[in-house]
Amino acid sequence: MTDKLTKAERETDLAPLLQNGWSLADGRDAIAKTFVFKDFVEAFGFMTRAALHAEKLNHHPEWSNVYKTVEVVLTTHDADGLSAKDVDLAKRMDALA
Repeated sequence: MTDKLTKAERETDLAPLLQNGWSLADGRDAIAKTFVFKDFVEAFGFMTRAALHAEKLNHHPEWSNVYKTVEVVLTTHDADGLSAKDVDLAKRMDALA
């Protein structure tokens, strides 16, 4: 089982993500971000690259795509909240975008 982020980890690990466009999701222990690309092909390419990272990490996002916009929510279900896995995947997604 994966451990939830500690209070100290939340302060240090989430701060850079929140400054880079991620936000705390309403009503749950999760982070969310909207990625907007030039067109559908770029959005789908991002999702494909992110999916490869998610598979390697065995940690999969909640996401949706409409045309050039990708909405992402990250949380760790077996931890019932945010974990280091979410921080890692968020950083990788930012790097891909």
